[in-house]
Amino acid sequence: MVKRIFRRKILDHILEEIDIEQHRLNRTLNAFDLTILGIGAIIGVGIFVLTGVGAGLAGPGVILSFVIAGAACVFAALCYAELASSIPVAGSAYNYAYASMGEVIAWIIGWDLILEYVVASIAVAIGWSGYFVSILKAAGLHLPAWCTGAPQSASYKWLFCRELGIGPEGWCSGAPETLAGSLINLPALAIVLLLTTILIIGIKESARFTSLMVFVKIITVLVFVVVGGTHVTPSNWAPFLPFGFKGVMAGAAIVFFAYIGFDAVSTAAEETKNPQRNMPIGIILSLAICTLLYIAVATVLTGMVSYTELNHPAPVAHALILKGFRWGSALVAAGAVAGITSVLLVMLMGQPRIFFSMSRDGLLWPWISKVHPRFRTPYVSQTITGLVVAGFAGFIDIGTAAELCNIGTLFAFTIVCGGVVVLRRTHPDLRRSFRCPLVPLIPLLGMGFCLGLMLSLPKITWARFFIWLFTGFAIYFFYGIRHSRMARPAGPGPETA
Repeated sequence: MVKRIFRRKILDHILEEIDIEQHRLNRTLNAFDLTILGIGAIIGVGIFVLTGVGAGLAGPGVILSFVIAGAACVFAALCYAELASSIPVAGSAYNYAYASMGEVIAWIIGWDLILEYVVASIAVAIGWSGYFVSILKAAGLHLPAWCTGAPQSASYKWLFCRELGIGPEGWCSGAPETLAGSLINLPALAIVLLLTTILIIGIKESARFTSLMVFVKIITVLVFVVVGGTHVTPSNWAPFLPFGFKGVMAGAAIVFFAYIGFDAVSTAAEETKNPQRNMPIGIILSLAICTLLYIAVATVLTGMVSYTELNHPAPVAHALILKGFRWGSALVAAGAVAGITSVLLVMLMGQPRIFFSMSRDGLLWPWISKVHPRFRTPYVSQTITGLVVAGFAGFIDIGTAAELCNIGTLFAFTIVCGGVVVLRRTHPDLRRSFRCPLVPLIPLLGMGFCLGLMLSLPKITWARFFIWLFTGFAIYFFYGIRHSRMARPAGPGPETA
């Protein structure tokens, strides 16, 4: 049994699978497209909201919080870049683990990635709905209360504060516990179905749509940095660490949410032209650009006003208003909607490709990996994902959806970093167009940073994570282990040393 569950896929077989006609995806993406997808996945509402929450925990030291959280992601990104250039197939960390650590580890990471992308998509869709409804209200259009939220859903602000364990003070003061009068969140449901349709039509069309959204939100961020930079008062940065380094680490654990998404780039490897070159560029460049933008926003924001003024659900807009820029709220709302839309699209793109890859390996039902004969996209897995996300987004609250996303992402990053070390030892001659520097130091640092952030999460999040994993184990041992292509006499056998 132990030998069966730890059987590894031969790398040559993994690479051969992508040329099988019935599973072949359309290669249309270049380095620019991947970079845009990465930025689209990373920069969302986090840059407009989490900067204020982080400042409430770390003061001006939130600048260091973004640096620390970014460092954890940089280490993981370097590992992702090496593996994506060496094993350029759909499935991301799932396939990396299959080749380096064995089938059961691959199943765990694939099941974990399903958790990450699905709950992230649900939470982002609900957040998009909230901003969309706010913009309509500002324009004088009021949607009926029954169609703008889940039944008796808890407010985002109250749930966020509850999960962080922050009492009713500062940013968390006055947060309503429930939003009464709602039956269904129609805007959230509608945006998911619309983006799912775009993704089925084609990955290149999806990249073009994302490019437009990314352009809007980058312009928004740059305008804020330029305008806000002219109203910085250096005295607002003193004291720089009012809550000590402990506050900086607490802020880092929170603002890490803002970095989630760059790993979604690796799921598009089979739809990328020259992935050995373009995947590392897309992953690393998108993360580098976003990290610089985050640090710039945090620096300007804490320099414009005192950190004590940033305990606000929309800190960027609030700071602009305090400085007399009344158009700040409209600017941030437009940038936030564009940002959230692109994040949602990339999250909805990543999940089906995990399903697709696991189904192709026999660990999930074979009909899931069907490819559209005209569009060459994984339309079955894309449709399933869209319907599931739309259904939950229409009827549950954002807190329930968001609680598990962070731990799932950190766990995936940890496995990827470990996979680089293992493959360097087991496959030293593997063609690596991009090589992670300072191995094993960089991967070990990445694992250490991610595990440290995981340990800072609430116990209830860990409990829910283990329940999800046990559910996955049940599916694997009742179905996957028997139907795996590795178990078929005609299929590729376990790798031998």
